[in-house]
Amino acid sequence: MAALLEITPARAIEQLQHDLSLSPTELAGALNASPRTVKRWRESQTHPQHNTRVRLAALVTLDHHLRETFGSSEAVQAWLHASNRHLGGLTPADALRAGRVDRVEAALEALDSGIFL
Repeated sequence: MAALLEITPARAIEQLQHDLSLSPTELAGALNASPRTVKRWRESQTHPQHNTRVRLAALVTLDHHLRETFGSSEAVQAWLHASNRHLGGLTPADALRAGRVDRVEAALEALDSGIFL
């Protein structure tokens, strides 16, 4: 079952840009949208369609999971920008920019289960 977005798209975008330090262009890549469209969502001028809302909800869920796992913004940022074996040497931030939230979530699950300690 797909995650539901429990906050407004504008608030979700603001939160993700802050918590994950994603630029509008990076967030657009993660959502498979244009930076201009993301800007309009952030300003509540328009709203994302269903599939994009699902991707946005998945990013918010990932953000919460990251904060639960690492406990601090600094630790989250360190993990996001470090090469990751589970991602074939890519950083989780690179995978997010490519729209692969699922792969980042899988890498985090692997870490949580002790696979790559």
